[in-house]
Parts: sequence; C-alpha cells; structure tokens
Amino acid sequence: MIGPLGLRASTFSPQLCSWCESSIRKSEDGAEVELTMMFADVRGSTTMAENSGITEFRKMIQRFYKVATEIILDNFGMVNRLMGDQVIGLFVPRFSGKNHAQAAIDTALDLLRATGHQDENGPWAPVGVGIHTGPAYVGTVGHGDSVNEIAVLGNDANLTARLSSTAVQGEVIISQEALACAELSKEGMEIQELDLKGISEPVFVHTLRIVPKND
Repeated sequence: MIGPLGLRASTFSPQLCSWCESSIRKSEDGAEVELTMMFADVRGSTTMAENSGITEFRKMIQRFYKVATEIILDNFGMVNRLMGDQVIGLFVPRFSGKNHAQAAIDTALDLLRATGHQDENGPWAPVGVGIHTGPAYVGTVGHGDSVNEIAVLGNDANLTARLSSTAVQGEVIISQEALACAELSKEGMEIQELDLKGISEPVFVHTLRIVPKND
C-alpha cells in the first residue's frame, strides 16, 4: 500500500514505513532492546531438497516463507529474516505490546498448524521452533551504501537459534524467560535441561507440541 507521500510499508513490518527502514539501513546503527525472538526452521530440508528436486523444493520453501510472514505480521511481529530454510520473527514491546512473549508463542503454534502438523498425513513443511525472551542488539550490519541488513545479535539471539535447531518436527521449545514473560503455567509442559552448543550454562526449557488430530 502506498501512502499519501508515496511511502510504502517497510519490508519487515507494516508498522514502519519504507522511509524509516531506508534510514535505519543507511545509518548503520541500532539499539539493545528486550524482546522475544522466534526462530522457525524446516526440519530435514537438505534431504527434502535432494529427494524432491530444485523446483518442488523452491515451491515448498516459498510457500513456507509466505505463510510464516503473514502469521508473524498478524501477531504484530517483525519479519527479521527469510534465509535458507529459516524464518526469524522479532516481537518487540513497542509493536507487540507487553505480551510480546505470548504473541511469539501464538505465532509459533499458528505456524505449526498452518504448515499441516495437525493433518493425519503429516505436514507439508516439517517445522521446529525456538522461542526466547532477552536482550539483543537490533539494527543494521553491513555497509549503508551497498549490502546491509537488519540483524538481531547477541548471546540471547544465539540461544534462540540453538533452541530452534534442537526442536524436532511439530515442537515449540520455549525458554524459561519467555514462559515467565508470557505468564504461562508450566503445568502439563515437558521440562528439559539442555546443553546447547556455544552456551556455557545448561538451559531449562519447556516444550509444546502439535500432533495430528485423531478422527
């Protein structure tokens, strides 16, 4: 949609305009913010690409990108990155409100349902999701006059990525920090202690699963 001054919505959030995004990219600047991060990965994508062929694999990944983007934006998140077989959603209090962790969890569950994890024949895109709340640098990396991107950086971003890579098909792995921020009850959730690569201390997490419906 084009505004009265010829401005379009930002590529990563309709709550920002294209001019704002352009300014952020050129400024090579950012800020440390407390937010909830959601990393969603297609599981087994290497084998899928080999077995299905380039064209069919591209169609599946493109469909995954589109579905994930719509769901993230519907839940007032920002689409940080579409890369390879991964989508990153950022839920910043300024846009997602004080319930940003709950918004991220809702997004993850909506995404698993939309990719067919409740279907008896299995999902059309097998996805695992990691969610964590913590501080991270959000801003521009690269060179303002050429190649750059809006990135999320820091130990907590790395932790979220590790949670995502640990989650198997149909799982949402949620850190204790995200669960506390969302004010969700731990009752009925599986609790695990994980030793994650690159993370010095064990991490306690809680797992939600989407399974096929029984007729």
